[in-house]
Order: sequence, then C-alpha cells, then structure tokens
Amino acid sequence: MRVVGLTGGIGSGKTAVSDHFERLGIMVVDADLASRQVVEPGQPALAVIAEHFGQEILQADGTLDRAALRTRIFADDAERHWLEALLHPRIGEALRAGLAAATSPYAILVSPLLFEAGQATLVDRVLLVDAPEALQLERTMARDQNSEAQVQAIIKAQASRAERQARADDILVNDGTLEDLLGKVEALHERYLALAAGEAAPA
Repeated sequence: MRVVGLTGGIGSGKTAVSDHFERLGIMVVDADLASRQVVEPGQPALAVIAEHFGQEILQADGTLDRAALRTRIFADDAERHWLEALLHPRIGEALRAGLAAATSPYAILVSPLLFEAGQATLVDRVLLVDAPEALQLERTMARDQNSEAQVQAIIKAQASRAERQARADDILVNDGTLEDLLGKVEALHERYLALAAGEAAPA
C-alpha cells in the first residue's frame, strides 16, 4: 500500500484537500482524529494528563478541555514536549492500524506534525499544502476565534514553511479559490493512481 503523507501549517487548507481525496475514493487516516481518540474518557492517556495538569483540564462531563490544554502547552515549551512524549507513540500506533486497514489504491495520512512527530517514516511520499503565513493567520483566527498571539505560537511550534517545502515531494499552493484547490487535488490524484499502479506519473 502506497501512502501519501499530507501536511501543512495550521490554516493551510489540509482539511479541504483531504476531504476531496476522500470524495475521490481514497482512504484518509487523520492524525488529528487519532489524537482525539487517544484522550477520550476511559483512555489511559487522559488520566495521566489530568494527573499532570490537574482536574481543571477536564470539562464537567469528564472530557478533555482541549482549548484549556492548548493554552497551557503553547505557553510552556516544556509542557508541550511532555505532552508530545506521552501522546505521539499512542497516536502512531493508531495511525499504523488505520493505514493497515486501507483498501483504496493508495492512502492519505493527514498530519500537521508529520515531520515533528516522526510520522514521515509511515509514508512513501509527502504532499505539502502550502500557504503564506499571513493567510494562515487570517484563516485560523476567523475559524477558531483565537488571538493572533495564540496562532503565532502554534505556527512557531510547527516546522517552518521553508523546512516543509524542502522535505516535500509535492507542493500544493493554496492561495486561490476553492475551485482551483480542488482541481489541483484531482491532478495529484491521477498522478498518485499512476504511481500506485507502477506507471510513469502524468507530468
């Protein structure tokens, strides 16, 4: 099974891209979804997080207060690294299981931390969804109602745009319309189908 790793900074448009691959019949395994599953009530990681940060990190129904956790970890690099060390192995295990169950010609692994979390070892090829930082800020502030400082902290904690560009096999620039973006996804889909079939990829 050929696996394409889809990554990009916050607000770059990864979800729009992965959703379209899914509409084209491709299995999508999402690291963000896996990261939520490993901290659901009843999961061992949630108890460890609550013990470390205190019960105030939980909502009244016992679920993780993700906004409160995000505020804590992006204000303190040591806390962010502690959380990553706890969760990344568990997330990696969930991703490997999801990819093993894929039945489409190739699979997409979506991860904003593909490089940072060591998940690039799970993929054969990397697709970067790229956007200027100013556009990332604008989109994320509008979507999540976060302050500019909060979004800047998240961007700073991720691999730089230049580093992602240097490590990507394919770069999809998302600075135009949704129609343009989806057309680019469809062209990449044809390319990946050819690669999965062992053919020369379309130019």
